[in-house]
Amino acid sequence: MNATVLTVILNYRTPAMTLRAARAALDAMDGIDGAITIVDNDSQDGSFEALVDGTADWPRVRVLQAGRNGGFGAGNNHGIRAGLPDGAQPDFVYLLNSDAFPEPDAIVRLRDHMRAHSAVGFAGSHVRGEDDIPHVTAFRFPSLWSEFEDAAHTGVITRLLRNHVVPMDLPAHVQAVDWCAGASVMLRMDTLDQVGLFDEGFFLYFEETDLCHRIQAAGWVGQYLPDSRVVHIGSASTGMKTWARKPEYWFASRARYFRKRGGRPYLALVTLAYLLGAGLWKLRRLIERKDERIAPYFLRDLVTHTWHDLTSVVSEPRHTSKIRNAGDKA
Repeated sequence: MNATVLTVILNYRTPAMTLRAARAALDAMDGIDGAITIVDNDSQDGSFEALVDGTADWPRVRVLQAGRNGGFGAGNNHGIRAGLPDGAQPDFVYLLNSDAFPEPDAIVRLRDHMRAHSAVGFAGSHVRGEDDIPHVTAFRFPSLWSEFEDAAHTGVITRLLRNHVVPMDLPAHVQAVDWCAGASVMLRMDTLDQVGLFDEGFFLYFEETDLCHRIQAAGWVGQYLPDSRVVHIGSASTGMKTWARKPEYWFASRARYFRKRGGRPYLALVTLAYLLGAGLWKLRRLIERKDERIAPYFLRDLVTHTWHDLTSVVSEPRHTSKIRNAGDKA
């Protein structure tokens, strides 16, 4: 029997681009059993109606309304929980950003690879921009050492801690990765049944890192497939490229991720590691008269938000419950 794939595309106020992504996904789903679900994340700007009208005569494509903007994870969870149009669970879930456009064989390459390798819980694509420049989408997990290295901006430190640097050199062949960007990634449904879906406590950022961490902690493998290729614009919904400073939800997601790995003590340690690295960089910059590499306000915002998280009365984070069937409610 042919393995089924559910492609989920999350829209937030980019209906024209989402339709372009869905059209590319529909072409790439040719010959694959399954369906495409577009989830509108409560855009409230006419997106839902535009998407319904735009896909009215497209086979195997449906549009759902999330009903609330709970973030990237919650929106994708809504589509995954809905399952296939007949109510059945798919064998694989393929997540595609609304500003990402898979090549005709991108989805089938992910599916066939995961069918042939039963230990693989997730697999990510090679992603490049419209300018044909590759995007870094293969990563190691963030840690105390990676926070120190990232802030220090010093070649000798990076070389000493090369196995802790979060962005990986893009592999030329299939390679194991800790996590990959959610712009184009396939997940095994059996894996999600075991570990649960996205933690909806993350509004945006770190949610795919957390899910991949839980997947690997359960014994599954994550891999990067360079032969599955996708074009990605990037930050079309979030506007990240134009940020003057990181928003509050980025710091909240960072704190949640590290608290899930080791509680508040670990969050404090990784933040101190970053500040120590930043101190070394500031000293080096002063001596060598280098241009600043740490964004304005970032250190102040990091300390403020981390201190608030460490001292506020909040429950420790936990991930979403496991799912039993496609009809389960949140």
